[in-house]
Amino acid sequence: MAPRLRIAAVALTAGLLLAASIPPWGWWPAAFPGIAILDRLLADQPPGRRFVRTLLVTVAWLAPGTLWMWDLTPPGWLIVLLIQGAFFGLAAMAIPAGRGRRVGLVGAVTLAEFVRWSVPFGGVPLATLPMGQAGGPLAPVVRVGGPLLLVALVVVIGVGLSALADGRRADNGSVIAVAGAMGAVVLCGVLAALAPSGHVVGEIDVALVQGGGPQRTRATPTGAAIVFANQLEAAALVETPVDLVLWPENVVNPSPEPTTGGRFPDRIYADDATAALEAEAGRLDAVLVPGWFHRHPTIPTANLNYSTAIEPDGTVVDAYDKVLRVPFGEFVPLRGLVEAVAGGDLPARDLLPGTGSAVLETSVGRLGVSISWEVFFEHRTRDAARNGAQVLLNPTNGASYWLTVLQSQQVASSRLRALETGRWLLQAAPTGFSAVIDAQGRVLVRTGVSEQAVLHATVELREGDTWATRFGPWPMLALALGLLIAARSPTRRESTTA
Repeated sequence: MAPRLRIAAVALTAGLLLAASIPPWGWWPAAFPGIAILDRLLADQPPGRRFVRTLLVTVAWLAPGTLWMWDLTPPGWLIVLLIQGAFFGLAAMAIPAGRGRRVGLVGAVTLAEFVRWSVPFGGVPLATLPMGQAGGPLAPVVRVGGPLLLVALVVVIGVGLSALADGRRADNGSVIAVAGAMGAVVLCGVLAALAPSGHVVGEIDVALVQGGGPQRTRATPTGAAIVFANQLEAAALVETPVDLVLWPENVVNPSPEPTTGGRFPDRIYADDATAALEAEAGRLDAVLVPGWFHRHPTIPTANLNYSTAIEPDGTVVDAYDKVLRVPFGEFVPLRGLVEAVAGGDLPARDLLPGTGSAVLETSVGRLGVSISWEVFFEHRTRDAARNGAQVLLNPTNGASYWLTVLQSQQVASSRLRALETGRWLLQAAPTGFSAVIDAQGRVLVRTGVSEQAVLHATVELREGDTWATRFGPWPMLALALGLLIAARSPTRRESTTA
């Protein structure tokens, strides 16, 4: 095999190992040899080669885990892959070529992950390294330093494996790398055990309503009426007494009131939906939290996506508008350019983002809300916890997406958010997955795809901060930058290449 093809095959292998660690596959140990192979691909290479090799690894890693974006826009999916691959390629260029690269790689990958979670388009934190560890033994460290600490720890173990593979060629630098990796794992494990995780202040009985129906469907006026009817039908399965009933995102999708003529009998309208929801809250004698989606009443180019809290007497006591939007799904970045390629496959109107804190004040407690996409961003659930949320809600809608790649990653993200905040998290979807996740990040019960179901649980109301919610990402960003600087210091380079 030609050298270039061999290198490409090795880079592809590294990327696919990283992809294999991420849901829906979830083979979490595969991330470590993936990082180890990346480390060896970068050894003693000039900056240009480090960029290209890392770009290949990253594209092979992210492409399978973001394939569902094809249904939103193929050009957008390709743009995201290339931009995020470039982030990691540039990070690889910033580290030294010698053995000092191992210290630098920990900092560089950690910083690159943070950047892609933040920019462009508000960030696209999909197929992330922490998701792959949500079901593994390292996950509790997110209480200490959030998901960035989990990124750093994955890379530390990977470069430790790479150093161990030096075998007879190992020098003091390799021995130190192996010992350092082992020490880091032990230290983080101890800190995770010592870190505060909040405390219980009460408990409530909850029901999560999943109306069911086929995947990969698009929103239509008739379809919206069917979805709403499915939700009401499933709600009949709720067992009382219950304190809180959670419905998914945008299952209440009313058509605009007609200006002339009569109503269409196969559509749902806002006043009919409101009356039905008020009646449902009264029938169940519970706080009902449904998800709404409709056109903005005064801005013709905008949509709204929000959740309301309805008390048993029918009073809407609070509402939360979705703050973070799905690029190419709920708003179109570079619309003029992308529309020329994608045409009518894009949403005609952009979602108008909210600006409020991620909480709903109700009679059963303060509820933290991250609507769908927002649960991929740790700062949204951190905002809720910092504002006194006692339990976290994630109403979501993945019904229009292909396969269950996104839905599986969302459950993994929800597990991480529960661990980071020390809160229970309730995820409700119209066609799956709905899930109840405790404060230790364990999935206690989960629905299947397309089934009509109601999940019942008694959940804890919790208060208090973890270190992750108290300090946010800043300590880990400082540490990652410090590692990158240390790796490039003249003293470090001389000691590791002598």
